[in-house]
Amino acid sequence: SFENGLKRFLGTEWLLSTSTFNTAISVAITSCGFQQGDEVIASPMACLASTQPYATAGLKIIWADINRQTGTLDPESVKKKISVRTKGIIHNHFCGYPGYIDEINEIGRNKGIIVIDDGIECFGATYKGKMIGNCGTDITVFSFNPVRILTTVDGGAIVFRNKKQHDDGILIRDCGINRGVFRDELGEINPECDITVQGYSATLSNVNGYIGIQQLLSLEERLNRQRENAKKWEQKIKDIGPYEPLKCDYGQPNYWVFGILAPDKRKCIETFRTMGYYASGVHINNNIYSVFGKQDTLPGVQEFYDSFVALPCGWWVDKILEDI
Repeated sequence: SFENGLKRFLGTEWLLSTSTFNTAISVAITSCGFQQGDEVIASPMACLASTQPYATAGLKIIWADINRQTGTLDPESVKKKISVRTKGIIHNHFCGYPGYIDEINEIGRNKGIIVIDDGIECFGATYKGKMIGNCGTDITVFSFNPVRILTTVDGGAIVFRNKKQHDDGILIRDCGINRGVFRDELGEINPECDITVQGYSATLSNVNGYIGIQQLLSLEERLNRQRENAKKWEQKIKDIGPYEPLKCDYGQPNYWVFGILAPDKRKCIETFRTMGYYASGVHINNNIYSVFGKQDTLPGVQEFYDSFVALPCGWWVDKILEDI
């Protein structure tokens, strides 16, 4: 029932829920046929929950640069990072702000490379009028952990482009088991049922699914409140300092946060915290971590990290600087 609700909301057909965001990525990696040593191109401006699963699977992450005004992958940098070993492009939509989906997807199609939209923070965001998860990308993964706009306490989802991928995902999500023939007429495990693919125990529990169903009932209302808060921030920040709202050319963010670029990041954070708003840089660029291997410095990433500040914009924020 929860999966059907997600399908209706996103306008997509081939979707699976999972026990965690990590298992959503793991099922996606296996369904893509990625092997240890394969390369995937990704943005280092992302949560470690978005990047570590690929390293854990034995894939080599090649960092591409980002657009310093959007925080998302720069298509031209992605093109330069492609090699004969590139099997995937991981397109993170930073803090709920959609990136250049058409451009990245076109690169993938032209080069025969699978594109995975990393929707860890962007559930409910739209791109050119379509929901993220229904934009023609090969695979999209979502997180439903406690700090997301839709939470199942813990959980995730995978959206596939076609039925074949979806059906493979069903097996991979459930230890490779075809439940239709796994047990015989006595309810015993059927020795004639072979397990032919590697898989995970990654199904979402009924309890988590029920929580998700209840969350869907008020999702539109909460999204609208966050977008109303964003409009208020756009007006108010002009009176506070020389801050530039994060750019989003073709999409409507879900405003998981309200992003701004500040000439003095630390001073900006301190200013808003003094006002009672817990401003934060949220993420640090993952290319500083040795676990991913030393790679070239990326100027767009560094410039963005040095200036990005997130302001609280959630549905639970009921007052935005009413005294200014």
